Amino acid sequence: MPACVPHRTNDQQHHDRDEPDGSRSRSRSRSRGGPDRGGGSGTGFRLRINGADATASITVFLIALPLSLGIALATGAPLQAGLVAAAIGGIVVGTLGGAPLQVSGPAAGLTVVTADLIQQYGWRTTCAITVLAGLAQLVLSMLRVARSALAVSPAIVHGMLAGIGVTIALAQLHIVLGGTPQSSAIDNVLGLPGQLANLHPAALSVSALTIAVLLAWPRLPGRTGRAVRTIPAALAAAALATALAATAGLRLPRVDLPSWQSHALPELPDGPVLGLLAAVLTITLVGSVESLLSAVAVDKLVAARKKPAVRIPRANLDRELRGQGAANIVSGALGGLPVTGVAVRSSANVAAGAVSRQSTMLHGLWVALAALLLVPVLDLIPLATLAALVMVVGVQMVNITHLRSVRRNREMLVYAATMAAVVLTGVLEGVAIGVAVAVAVALHRLTRTRITVEERDGTYRVRVRGQLTFLAVPRLSRVLSKVPHDADTVVELDGSFMDHAAYEALHDWQAGHEAHGGTAVFTGRSGGRIAEPASESHACCRPWTPWRNHHCQEHPATASPGQRQRHRQHGKHLHQLASGISSFQRNTAPLVRDELARLAREGQRPSHLFLTCADSRLVTSMITASGPGDLFTVRNVGNLVPRPGAESGDDSVAAAIEYAVDVLEVDSITVCGHSGCGAMQALLNGIRSDDEDKGKSKDAPRTPLQRWLRHAQPSLDRMRSRHHSSARISGRLPADAVEQLCLTNVVQQLEHLRAHEAVARRLAEGRLQLHGMYFHVGEAQAYLLADDAKAGGAEEVFDRVTPGPPALENTLA
Repeated sequence: MPACVPHRTNDQQHHDRDEPDGSRSRSRSRSRGGPDRGGGSGTGFRLRINGADATASITVFLIALPLSLGIALATGAPLQAGLVAAAIGGIVVGTLGGAPLQVSGPAAGLTVVTADLIQQYGWRTTCAITVLAGLAQLVLSMLRVARSALAVSPAIVHGMLAGIGVTIALAQLHIVLGGTPQSSAIDNVLGLPGQLANLHPAALSVSALTIAVLLAWPRLPGRTGRAVRTIPAALAAAALATALAATAGLRLPRVDLPSWQSHALPELPDGPVLGLLAAVLTITLVGSVESLLSAVAVDKLVAARKKPAVRIPRANLDRELRGQGAANIVSGALGGLPVTGVAVRSSANVAAGAVSRQSTMLHGLWVALAALLLVPVLDLIPLATLAALVMVVGVQMVNITHLRSVRRNREMLVYAATMAAVVLTGVLEGVAIGVAVAVAVALHRLTRTRITVEERDGTYRVRVRGQLTFLAVPRLSRVLSKVPHDADTVVELDGSFMDHAAYEALHDWQAGHEAHGGTAVFTGRSGGRIAEPASESHACCRPWTPWRNHHCQEHPATASPGQRQRHRQHGKHLHQLASGISSFQRNTAPLVRDELARLAREGQRPSHLFLTCADSRLVTSMITASGPGDLFTVRNVGNLVPRPGAESGDDSVAAAIEYAVDVLEVDSITVCGHSGCGAMQALLNGIRSDDEDKGKSKDAPRTPLQRWLRHAQPSLDRMRSRHHSSARISGRLPADAVEQLCLTNVVQQLEHLRAHEAVARRLAEGRLQLHGMYFHVGEAQAYLLADDAKAGGAEEVFDRVTPGPPALENTLA
């Protein structure tokens, strides 16, 4: 039963202030001595560069250089446009984007779309369309809809990429064979026989060598093979093929980078308005979805990486979309191809050991320098070599792993329909067809419910396979009517959804069946018994205090006078504590007994220390959705963490911290304050009033509460100090002085926490995270302290936690 609080989620990060992730990661890294020396900043670039980032940037540059030229060739754009997009993608998205290790540049996913636009509108208008698509991405990022793009079925996304890959491969195959590609995938297929009959030996030999090196390079055996494989396969293939063409004197079309003085820049769009809008929409949607899916995949790669052991901030998808939009504006304005996040280069960046966004930015710088200084070298590369590189990339976009995942989830029809539609009609139309097929498949599954009944040894077993909706109620009623009224019946429900109509049908049948002397037991597919189908008994009643909109039968607060008299006569049975325990034993214990038995055998292994106030309104398990074994919880008046060595007369908090960090080895600690805290109110009012202090010495005895609240005095001093910014909730000021102090107290107690030896040691090792949290009781709303504030940043802002979608499992290789 996982706890929801320990780690800050991506959805929560979306509401951070508008400053790049790198600044936050830099502050956190400095606080624990991590390797990010500031170069990971989203807004600043320090001269001191991490060695791991420098090495990774060179690796990515060597991969990006030939691929950028190849993608430009495949689209029909000027070859320099690919280099412009690669440089801009690295520098601009690396600086402003929300995924620190994602590498952006020209991607194969937009090749088909861009080629169609160039053919239809010309190159300069296509650049203007790229600028408009970037503006559209900026608008979408401001609307914070990045996560909505991930709602598209993975089968549609993978089918789209596969269709694009097939189209690319068919077009580049003609160049590999020494010919010229046609305008559509169908024409390229029809033209293959003629192309095969008229092969160009020189182009074919260079292309064959390129493909052979690409496929064999990662499989070179032995120690020498491991050393050689440090050179990217794409670079090795391009270099060897170019060397072959040069030494053999082959006459082949080669890269021809024109002078930058004649580089084409965008012009005002010229064409039908609807056509231009459709073009902008296509670039925006395809580029955004590919970038966001790639960012999610990079998060997974980083999380699975063992070395280097550096904590990289999870991708902020809205910020990443904003960075992509800015890059497309700059790239289009400078005559470059559309920019997206590129999974292949990003994977290489992660595998090469990058630790910050410096690697992405440096790779863009290397591309820019190469475009200016290495033109004579690049002009030696045969176009057939670049076509072979891109063709292999296109073939690899039909990913076997994706196919297996789609087949396992029974979405092969959606995948195949999307892929075929993209190949035959185009990307935007293909995606629309894929969405329509996905909706049709979902509706079919929703209505496809199998209901059977069989009798065995006098017991009737009704099996329901699929989702129970109102559409299945007539069949369900017909089958249930076949069961004799006095028969013992088992209803096996195998589905994840039941709407109200189906529930009512089952409930009414059960009531009538049992009234005629029969029995009805509801089970899942595994045979485990299900307590009555949404029983309306008061088994779920909370026996302590009556919640609003919570109705219990014969609750003492609402019972009739006669009922209350009986309650008084049997008060021992209605004692609140005993009643609550009884309710637990009756309703909850059967559900958690197995889990608690496991924890009793294996011992506790919580991942999180949760330190909060003793206030009765804070139900820790409720606001964190945690269960047994999830949280190691410490509660005290005011959620205080006494400084080490403080005169408290009570080491319980320090002992709990030491036990949690050194023995339980928790991964994170949260200090949680709340609105309307009585301890903070007492601190504001003064631990002892002036009247009480008059005539009394400073050494006069104080009450235990007064002595305890001395540990909160630094929070009050911090709030009144001019040297610290005021803690606040994002988007608004504190409601009053009490809320101001409650927020400040969380920040101050985190500082106290860092002073504890065990915590400081684990922070220095990078094996512990600290979190600040504020819970507004009246709003039932949680707020998390922004990462840079936790690390001692300039502002102390608590960001609202919003409901987010379930964790995504789909990745983009």
